[in-house]
Amino acid sequence: MALLDLTTALDFLGQYEHVLGPFLVLLITYVVALVVSNILRGVFDKTSKRIHFNKTQYTITARIVVALIWLFGIISAISLVPELSQLTLSLFAGAGVLAIIIGFAAQKAASNIIGGVTIAMYQPFRVGDRIKVKDIYGKVEDITLRDTVIRTNENARVIIPNSIITEELIFNHTIKDEKAIKQLDFGISYDSDIDLARAILQSEVRKHPDYFAYKVKQGVFDGEQSVVVKVAKLDDSAVVLRLFYWAKDQKIADFMAMDLLESVKKRFDAEGVEIPFPYRTLVNKKDLPKPKQSKKGVWHKKGGDTEVYMFG
Repeated sequence: MALLDLTTALDFLGQYEHVLGPFLVLLITYVVALVVSNILRGVFDKTSKRIHFNKTQYTITARIVVALIWLFGIISAISLVPELSQLTLSLFAGAGVLAIIIGFAAQKAASNIIGGVTIAMYQPFRVGDRIKVKDIYGKVEDITLRDTVIRTNENARVIIPNSIITEELIFNHTIKDEKAIKQLDFGISYDSDIDLARAILQSEVRKHPDYFAYKVKQGVFDGEQSVVVKVAKLDDSAVVLRLFYWAKDQKIADFMAMDLLESVKKRFDAEGVEIPFPYRTLVNKKDLPKPKQSKKGVWHKKGGDTEVYMFG
């Protein structure tokens, strides 16, 4: 009876051998990929506590290793299926691995992967950096083999393919120094006191809760104070004062700008500093005498030395 049961079980396994083999290979591949991923994560966590270890490089490296494990596992599983094994052998023997890689890289998806590897190697930005790409500004949340995820100030996630982001100009506000300098223009009338307006601008910046006292050691404002006000230009109806101030990062600088626009306007009103705006003067002309009609039915009007004839 036991022998009969064993024979039945072997027959059953024989019938589904072409399914069980690939299934077991994929299951083992999943376990190996999971274990390797956890090992790499553990190594990163321990290493990052002792020395500076780049999270972006770790992320890209871990995903490449896991992808290679899955690629090997899938190819192994396919080779166990008789109908597909010949196809696999012909692909590698006929075209060669290099031809497959080149053909794969020509596709758009592969160009994104190559872009991800490029970002990991050259590091124009890292996870956690605040960058600006085109009109998109935010914090880099994740870098995958395919795309980069940016969280904007509006808490929206913008997903940009790596093939696109590697071809654009990237403004990195964090790569070496998060501090940001912001400029705002304020127009005052020619009758207003420039020194008073300058003092108000500097005072409002220093009163702000996010005021960042930073003395520039090098650059355009070498040796200047953290709040600088210069006359930028003389417009037709306004003297334009340009305010420069520092903030801990670009996000804080942008929010400070909105607060300063309001507080400076209130101080200008209270201190009598005028912000000019376009004036429009309306002139109402007096009623002109009604033109006389000539006997020939022609409207005749004299204007200075010129005679104007208007035919009715």
